[in-house]
Amino acid sequence: MTHVQSMLEAHPKDVGGIDKAKLVECIQTCFECAQTCAACADACLHEEMVTELTKCIRTNLDCVDICAATGKILSRYGDYNAGITQAVLEACGTACRACADKCSQHASMHRHCAICAEACRRCEQACADLLASLS
Repeated sequence: MTHVQSMLEAHPKDVGGIDKAKLVECIQTCFECAQTCAACADACLHEEMVTELTKCIRTNLDCVDICAATGKILSRYGDYNAGITQAVLEACGTACRACADKCSQHASMHRHCAICAEACRRCEQACADLLASLS
């Protein structure tokens, strides 16, 4: 059992209508994606062709902020707000898709971009899965 799952199970309020397994997966995936994007941005900054990677770095950093915020909001399980949850999941999916698309353009030259694109696609899917389970 992960800490995310343990915390949700230990929460005194049980919010109905949320698939806890999908919620746990989405929270974990959001934080993992944020870390991966931060590491990719850092790696891009150390590439010789850094000027060609500025849009990639910017997209990485946007994705870091949105994924981290989404993970934090989803972790505040007790006073679930369907509208906010839907909005952040949609925003996170959009940011992850944009970041994955941008990193994929550099994936053949930079392994860190390939790894980042994969993490972003996984997070985009986790957000979509949780969002679909809410409907």
